Amino acid sequence: MSTSMTAVCVMVTLAAAPAMRAQASPIVTRFRGFATNESKNLLAAAEAMPADKYGFRPTPGQWTFGKIIVHIAGDNMVTCSAIAGDKPMKHPEVSETASKEAQVAALKSSLDFCAAAIAKVTDAQLTDTVSYYGEPSLRVGALIGLVEDWSDHYSQQAGYLRLNGILPPTAKKS
Repeated sequence: MSTSMTAVCVMVTLAAAPAMRAQASPIVTRFRGFATNESKNLLAAAEAMPADKYGFRPTPGQWTFGKIIVHIAGDNMVTCSAIAGDKPMKHPEVSETASKEAQVAALKSSLDFCAAAIAKVTDAQLTDTVSYYGEPSLRVGALIGLVEDWSDHYSQQAGYLRLNGILPPTAKKS
């Protein structure tokens, strides 16, 4: 999602805030659906990449597949702590050279943490101020940032999978 699109989403949410506090709104419910789908895609892509390809990088200047997984797991702890309104959660750091199993476990744990944080958010809390990367932010900004980041990293994963002859999870027929 572009920065301008994010700004539009935040402005719409702010404009709707008084009504959201007065009545139930489907905003967070809809967001949970997006987050659930993106979370499944990230995990499925991590599981689809063979262990011996976790060190793969398309060019010397790009991250390895493992670095993407480790980054997502770490960033989830920061972003989802903000969504929960807590200080950034400490978590065991996993190296990009750790086993696929260790990296997938760290990713899954971080996605579960995010699901729990998102489950507690109400529409009335969207305009609350939280600390996001050490700066004050609206909770909705952290929510949008999360799914925007997940979409970006899934596209990286999908590209890396395709470069290794593997069909990404969202490209497979059900």
